[in-house]
Amino acid sequence: MSRVADKVVLVTGAGSGIGRASAKLLASEGATVIVTDVNRAGGLETVQQIGGNARFEEQDTAKEADWKRIIDDIMAREGRLNGLVNNAGIAGPFPSSFEGESLDQWRRILSINVEGVFLGCKYGVPALRASGGGSIVNMSSLAAFLGTPDLSAYGASKGAVRQFTKTVAMDCARKGYKVRCNSVHPGIIMTPMGEHILPSEKARERTRQRVPIGHFGTPEDIAYGVLYLISDESRFMTGAELVIDGGMNSI
Repeated sequence: MSRVADKVVLVTGAGSGIGRASAKLLASEGATVIVTDVNRAGGLETVQQIGGNARFEEQDTAKEADWKRIIDDIMAREGRLNGLVNNAGIAGPFPSSFEGESLDQWRRILSINVEGVFLGCKYGVPALRASGGGSIVNMSSLAAFLGTPDLSAYGASKGAVRQFTKTVAMDCARKGYKVRCNSVHPGIIMTPMGEHILPSEKARERTRQRVPIGHFGTPEDIAYGVLYLISDESRFMTGAELVIDGGMNSI
């Protein structure tokens, strides 16, 4: 398997869920993967599951100093960066309407989901450019297209990621950087985050009936989209939205 052979890829939030599945799939297809997460135990477990071609670094994506440290370390140790998956994110309490949302909670969610992506692109683009070009995948959500009255800050954050992705893509293309940037928009995926939002079987069944394809997605369903966008197979894609949601955005 060699769809991303010899590529060095950084995957944030890779200690569980979509990040873990993406890191494992990228490694299985030949990439050297730098796994980062605030959850040290989860990140180390991901590296153990990969079994090679991976290492872990603890990172809080909302902290600029962490981004500087991680990118500098990759360029010093691996000598290049070919792909960046800005996956780290949180949903916050459920339900949380905008009327009941505290300013501190709103800012916390946006600091990770939006500022973390901004910082990843700010420090990742120069490294990718210096490496001869590469691909950024920003993890957005189906929530970027829909109203989310029960997850107000989360929905707003993912809408921002969708728009910012296009800004980065057009800026890099216009400047001839050879750096592509696309967003992925998962629907309802059974990860720890998804299970938190749908804690009961009754809630899951009610929501499952809204998915046209008839079932929820898995982290691996999203990981294959990430693999495609990191690989050279998607070399003509930038500023695009890859929606993987079982048809929900088509309703």
